[in-house]
Formats: sequence, C-alpha cells, structure tokens
Amino acid sequence: MANQKKMDLLGVSAFCESLAMMIGAGIPIGEAVSLLEQKDGDGVLASSIREMEKKIGEGHSLTKAMEESTLFPEYALRMIEAGESTGKLEDVLKRLSSYYREQNTIRERLRSVLIYPAAMIVMIIVVLGIMLKWVLPAFSDVYETLTGSLSASSYRYIEYAYLFCRIALIVMIVLVVVIVIGLLMYNGSGRKTVEKILSKNPTCAAILEDLALYRFTSAFEVFLASGEMQDLALLNAKEMAAYEPVQEKLEKAAKRMEEGVGFAQAANDVQLYEPIYGRMLIPGERSGSTDSVLHRLNELLLESTNHSIDRLINTVEPLLSGILMITIAAALLSVMLPLIGIMNSIG
Repeated sequence: MANQKKMDLLGVSAFCESLAMMIGAGIPIGEAVSLLEQKDGDGVLASSIREMEKKIGEGHSLTKAMEESTLFPEYALRMIEAGESTGKLEDVLKRLSSYYREQNTIRERLRSVLIYPAAMIVMIIVVLGIMLKWVLPAFSDVYETLTGSLSASSYRYIEYAYLFCRIALIVMIVLVVVIVIGLLMYNGSGRKTVEKILSKNPTCAAILEDLALYRFTSAFEVFLASGEMQDLALLNAKEMAAYEPVQEKLEKAAKRMEEGVGFAQAANDVQLYEPIYGRMLIPGERSGSTDSVLHRLNELLLESTNHSIDRLINTVEPLLSGILMITIAAALLSVMLPLIGIMNSIG
C-alpha cells in the first residue's frame, strides 16, 4: 500500500462527488464507502477501498482511512479533515469534486500546449534529417552526373543548402534538449527558476498568475466552506498558489488582515486580483455572499486561463508551421537553382 500510486484527478473528483451524494442521502460514511467498493468491483482500487471501509468500521475517521490508503493527495485530506471537524463534510466533498475536475481540465489544456509543439519540432528534425541524409546528396549526384562536376556557383548553392539544414537541425535539437531539461527542472527542484524564465513572456506570465490565483481561490473557498476563519483560511490556502509573485501578494494581504481588515479589502489593497475581479469581493463580503463571489471569481479565472492558453497555442502553431515550411522551401530552392542554371545552359 505504501508504494501505491495516487489516484488521478478525475478519480479523486468522482470519489468525492459520489461520497457527497451518498452522505447527502443520509447514508452513513462506512456504508457509503462500501457502496463505492462494490461499484469498483475487482478493479485496482477495490482493495484500498475495502481497507478504508475496514478502518472506518474500527472507528477511524474518514480522513485517517483515506490517508492510510495513500490514494489521495494531501490537499484533499486536509480539506476533508476540516470538513469532518466542522460538520460540513458534504459541502467540502462537493467543492473538492469541482476543484479536481477543473484542475484536470487545466492540466489537459496545458498538455495540449506542449504536445503540438513537440510533434512539430520532431517533424522538423525528421524532415531536416531526410534532407541531409538523402535529398541533398541525391541532387549532388545527379548534377555531377549531368555536368561532370558542379561549377563553383552551383556548388555554392548546394553548400548553402547543407549549411542551412545543419544549422536548423542543431537549433531544433538544442530546443528539444532545453524543453526536456525545463520539464525535468519544473517537476523537480528547479520549478521557481523555470517560472522566472517563463514569466519573461507576457502570455506565459499571465497563465502562471491566473493558475496560481485559481488554485489559491479554490483552496480558500473550500477552507471557508469547512468553517475556518478568513485569516487562517488564507494562510492555509497560500501554499496552494505555488507561484512566488502571487504568494508574496498573499503575505502582504495576510499582514493587512492582521491589522483588522477583511479579506476583500486586503486583496484589493495589495491588488491580488485584476481590478475588475477585485471589485466583486467587497460588496460580496458586505452582503454575506463571499462564497458565491469566490465561486464566480474561480469561473472567471478559469476562463482567463483558458483564453491565455488558447492565445499561446495560436501563437506557437503558426510559428512552428512557418519554420517547417521555410526550412523545406529554402533547402529545396538551394538545390533547384543549379538545375535552373543547367537548363538555361542547355537551352
């Protein structure tokens, strides 16, 4: 059990949603978990869920049973523990279900940003390799057969073609290496370094900030739903942002809240959100509808993130397609010019 993989995001979402529905229907937690185990049957989760059911039957909390199964992320465990302690477990489970479903959507969108460029770069490398290995040597052999030897000017065109393809190939290989190193760093200890580099690009910076704000706001909303005070909810949710510029603003907001102001005013003072979003919080807090405002704010942040991702994709796709077409066109033009010269001399 200790080495078991974590459940994927959609799995966590489905688990939380199913459990919330059964708890809402008045089914005891132990029996609800048992029903989930029957639904899973003999699948990979069956033994873990059976073990959870056993732990709950022995008097352990749902959080403890989930923790020992090692299936669930730390954030979900913290939220469910807070929900159990405040008697708002059903509400917390519903919010967690929505949170992990939306997180999965964002992850898939970000993955699409990487997959298409990676495929295009591989295609460019393959095309350049074919040009250097077979196409250019074939043209050189044909020209030497036709003319006995290539003239200095004609041979210069072929040399240009070889040079252009070699440079382009080296650039593409270096780009692949940089991307691979960047991914390894991002998934390891060099995440902050990669984020600093990416933040130099306005579109990437907007994506990183919107994602961080979305993660924080989602966590903050769930912590509030679990019954925590605003200042504690902010401190607990701050780590979920996982982006230094946003975390710095949150620290400033926490200090403002220590001075006696509410979250809405503190967030507005440190410009945590865009003004158009931030202005939603103050009237929402005064009217006692902070939860609904935060939920709407999450939706807007998600839309903004998707818009930024679309804009990045729409920039990268034509750029790489253009590089591929220019590379092929330049190489073919270089080898066709000698042929034009030969045809003119024959004519």
